[in-house]
Amino acid sequence: MGRATTLFLVLLSFGFFLATYNLMMTIVHYKIYGYEEWIFSGLGSQSRGDPVLQMPEKPGGPGMGKPRFHIAVTAESSLYSKWQSRIMYYWYKKQKDLPGSEMGKFTRILHTGAPDNLMDEIPTFIVDPLPKGLDLDYVVLNRPWAFVQWLEIATIEEEYILMAEPDHIFTRPLPNLVLGDNPVGFSFFYIEPSKHERIMRKFFPEENGPITNIDPIGNSPVIIKKDLLVEIAPTWLNVSVRIKYDPEADETLGWVQEMYGYAVASALHGVKHVLRKDFMIQPPWDLETRKKYILHFTYDLDYTAKGEMMPYGVTGYWEFKKRNYFFAPPPRNFSLPPPGTPESVVTLIEMINEATANLPDWDSLR
Repeated sequence: MGRATTLFLVLLSFGFFLATYNLMMTIVHYKIYGYEEWIFSGLGSQSRGDPVLQMPEKPGGPGMGKPRFHIAVTAESSLYSKWQSRIMYYWYKKQKDLPGSEMGKFTRILHTGAPDNLMDEIPTFIVDPLPKGLDLDYVVLNRPWAFVQWLEIATIEEEYILMAEPDHIFTRPLPNLVLGDNPVGFSFFYIEPSKHERIMRKFFPEENGPITNIDPIGNSPVIIKKDLLVEIAPTWLNVSVRIKYDPEADETLGWVQEMYGYAVASALHGVKHVLRKDFMIQPPWDLETRKKYILHFTYDLDYTAKGEMMPYGVTGYWEFKKRNYFFAPPPRNFSLPPPGTPESVVTLIEMINEATANLPDWDSLR
């Protein structure tokens, strides 16, 4: 059994048998792997200060001389993941050195245990996938496990880290938005800890405070101090696995359960995030990209010939659905949406088209 598998099984065991686990042996073990801070922290029993729940009225301006942040993206070797990663990396390179940017180096954390054919194009760090069968066919569980390994093994020069995803496009140079010790994140309307309070209490006991201590976020996009992420990541993995192995939580929280895992883990460590509305947009719900930093293209886009949005889930005269491209990348020169379509959708297609026009071997991507 490899070292990575052994480490994961220890973390899993610690989560399920915390009440009876021998504390001293646990501390000794995790000192070996550098997790003594996690053990001694009491999993968030000490708060880091008052909550910061919304964008400040006068946030720091772009390029204010703050430390650069490292961009980290977890990915797999599927063609679906590859074409998104290539587009994302293209726009990272375009924005990185423009005025106002505090973007540092970039790493694609590949959780396959083996190299792929993008190694020479995108800076990549290979980590192991979860031991076979432990993800219960929920591949997203590899995300916190990938971060645990990367943070333990890799040399990361920057003091801050942006956790991002392959379907993120940088629409403008991104400054370091962090204020003080509070990481910065994005509020997702479908992450509702208070709505699921009874389930949340399985993983966030009452002694840790009110349910409102859990931010309505996922791990991405988040800019966070590296040392703080080192503390949170093992707990994020632990909580995500426990949620997946709890039948009620698994069924109720569904595909976003790992996002809840990060939100709960952060709260267990007493961490609150500054929530920035300008951090990211998500077409079709957000209509324009002006003064926004990241465009997240996850939802289906369907419009009439007049540029009117179809009811969600109904195919329109014009459509772009990234899940139509599991086995082949979207074609170059994708047709632009009809007049009247929101600016955010037009911008998305224009940015995809620019990237695909300039990326070599696009149509033969495998």
